[in-house]
Amino acid sequence: MNTLDKKYLNSLRNIISNGERKSNRTGIDTIAVAGTMIQHDMFEGFPILTTKKLSFKNIASELEFFIKGLNSKRWLQERGNHIWDNWANSRKVPYGTDDVTRKLMREEDDLGEIYGRQWRDFHDPNLDGYSGVMHVDQLKGIVDTLKNNPNDRRMICCAWNPLALDRMALVPCHTLWQVTVINGKLNLLWYQRSCDSFIGIPYNLASYGLLLHLLAKESNLKEGKLVGFFGDYHIYVNHLKQVKEQMTRTPFDLPRIQTSNFKSIFDWQYTDSELVNYQAHPSIKAEIAV
Repeated sequence: MNTLDKKYLNSLRNIISNGERKSNRTGIDTIAVAGTMIQHDMFEGFPILTTKKLSFKNIASELEFFIKGLNSKRWLQERGNHIWDNWANSRKVPYGTDDVTRKLMREEDDLGEIYGRQWRDFHDPNLDGYSGVMHVDQLKGIVDTLKNNPNDRRMICCAWNPLALDRMALVPCHTLWQVTVINGKLNLLWYQRSCDSFIGIPYNLASYGLLLHLLAKESNLKEGKLVGFFGDYHIYVNHLKQVKEQMTRTPFDLPRIQTSNFKSIFDWQYTDSELVNYQAHPSIKAEIAV
């Protein structure tokens, strides 16, 4: 059973039918709508699209990168993952779209205070070196709460740290996520302020689906629903041809996920998880807007 691809493709059709053209910092216009939601029941299968093939290796290794709280792009590159190559800590290389700046951004290893840094060490970086600075490991707090008080409604992890935005390679698109347990099932919901629906959202769906899977294993709970709330939901105008191609494709059944040698989410490595029976149409190439 696969309703995920259908919901996703319908969200693209909605942009094309009802979206408005707008400019943005990348210099490539988008067609955008305000507010979209995609909900998926994990019982139906793992939430990875089948109407175009995605790299599960890149999705999983990036999630391990976040869980470990890392910010060195070389860690990803050593694992064959190049999705962060074009960005750099804005304190070291101020963002720009000219060729010289883009080259400097590619050469800089430090990504700054990005997602995983906030998940594992949320604090005011402007006070580093001063005594009394509060550091919060949000992920560990959620794991502890899941085990000790799973009915809690405050299990929230926030990547949007206003005190650190100027130290990030890219300010968070997916700004926060929440875990809630209902009837023995772990559900994960996230809010995303800016949504590249063709390139980014398929990866986000699978990444948060994998995080849900790992948290459920960590807490011995069943897997429930994955829900994405999307703010500025858009298609870049240079992706319209690719989007229309994808919309002609018939979805396959969703795969299942299998994780071996699981001890803890904090010890998990991306190679511990694999998809079973992942059948998908060929990938569709498109240039990402930096």
